[in-house]
Amino acid sequence: MKCWFIVFIIISLNGFSQPKLTLGKEQLLFNGKNFDGWHQSYDNQGVERDLFSTKDGLIHAYATQTALSTQSFGGLITDKEYSNYVLTLEYKWGVKKFKPRDESVRDAGVLFHVFGNENIWPAGVECQIQEGDTGDLWIVKAQASTTVDPQNKNFDVNGLLVTAGTLSSEYNRFARSYYWEKEGWNKVVLVVKGDNAKFYINDHFVNEAIAMKKWDAKLNAWIPLTKGKILLQAEGSEVFYKNVLLQEIKE
Repeated sequence: MKCWFIVFIIISLNGFSQPKLTLGKEQLLFNGKNFDGWHQSYDNQGVERDLFSTKDGLIHAYATQTALSTQSFGGLITDKEYSNYVLTLEYKWGVKKFKPRDESVRDAGVLFHVFGNENIWPAGVECQIQEGDTGDLWIVKAQASTTVDPQNKNFDVNGLLVTAGTLSSEYNRFARSYYWEKEGWNKVVLVVKGDNAKFYINDHFVNEAIAMKKWDAKLNAWIPLTKGKILLQAEGSEVFYKNVLLQEIKE
């Protein structure tokens, strides 16, 4: 009886964390053949530019670059903006690393609600994809809140509400609740409703961005950040992406 009770509690908690949504038709953001609907942006640090390629239905970052060479960081960015949606994608690491991050853990990520200048890195909100930290919330040249455990400062759905992001602090991080990455392919799901976003890693609810905002210079005020482009990162580590799917959330 005790074992069944524990299983019931776990199922109940997992069910509680999953939002009940009315979704539209699923659409492929990446068609598996080419980058129609996407464009690329890079910094100026590397010796090559075409960092993203596609083969066999996969997006491959740093496919042809020589390991340990100096390479740019880059982003594969949607042409369109999106607002209310569920974004699903899968990723796995390759073996190659590149300077200047050749001695660091493998790093990538997905930015959403990207706005303004697209130079690397553009403003927006990021679900970190990084060895040991997948699911971290990064707030890039924007502002957002989340709830954290007062002891370890990691995400806690029942924790204290904390806000980060100012005009002088452009990069701010909130750690995920736990780390659920595994060997091989991993699934990332972002449930984005206007200025709120929930992060799921391999079906575990790990982080949340609450009341996302951007600075409006004309109004001299922070205003709700409710839409933007989606960006897949290449950040000095060979990485593969696939099954990049989007479903509209119907109000």
